[in-house]
Amino acid sequence: MSEEQKTGSLATLLREHLPQAQRAELDAVEHLEALLLGHVEAARTAWPTVPLPAESFLRHLARHLPAGKTAEVMRILRGADLYLACACATGEPSALRAFEQDILRHIPARLGKVSPTLVEEVLQVLRERLLVGSGNTPPRIASYAGRGPLLTWVSIIAARIVQELVGRDERHQLVAEPPEELARLLAPSDPEYTLLREDARQLLVEALRKAVAVLSEEERTLLRLHHFHGFTMDRLALMYGGSRSNIARKVADAREQLIERVRMELAPRLKQDQLALESLLGLVRSRLDISLLGLLT
Repeated sequence: MSEEQKTGSLATLLREHLPQAQRAELDAVEHLEALLLGHVEAARTAWPTVPLPAESFLRHLARHLPAGKTAEVMRILRGADLYLACACATGEPSALRAFEQDILRHIPARLGKVSPTLVEEVLQVLRERLLVGSGNTPPRIASYAGRGPLLTWVSIIAARIVQELVGRDERHQLVAEPPEELARLLAPSDPEYTLLREDARQLLVEALRKAVAVLSEEERTLLRLHHFHGFTMDRLALMYGGSRSNIARKVADAREQLIERVRMELAPRLKQDQLALESLLGLVRSRLDISLLGLLT
């Protein structure tokens, strides 16, 4: 008999950890039991060595379901990532090893052009900030809400740490990178992309390279700092000068220009297949949106 069968349905367990006012929202989620079971099974498949009782995971999940948005969050939840974060917050050694191997190992490649010494310092600060609690305060990783990929969430924090550790003059050296760097970040990494035919993947990557190359250095930098490094509009305005609304307009314009240039590159090649064109454009938009979503978790 499984743990879930012994303790009752997963939906019932989750319901018990929610305030009365939110239970009606939860009840409105279609196929809730199957959804929760899928999250738990996916987590245990992803992290087979990480022991975490289902009830502990559901109690943690309940803390991250905002009133008024329960159903919405349940639909986009990154259950396996939330499971790992929950286990790390408890200090479970196998979870910490999995976090090191499957999350932190990928951070250096996302930091841009920084020295090996700085990379090691960033990783050490990440470990301390995310995995070490203080007194009654739990480790910061407990605040990850599962609304975007855990790797994206950690990458944003890592990028902020980089900015803390370098001086203002050095910062410009970090972000003044060739177009290929932003194109690499934009190349979709989600399951939809891996299902594309190889010729479609190559077509999209080539379109991205050409579209990014057309952007000015400032436009590339704004997109990278905001969408991938987590800089707020207020911080960008302080960095570049001018008003918040002006910098927000620049970021929005750069984003739309990028997508439009990708459309211009793809359209002649896909003029007989509008569905494929919109699908590829949707992948670019989602890559930006997912990174932006990470700022809200």
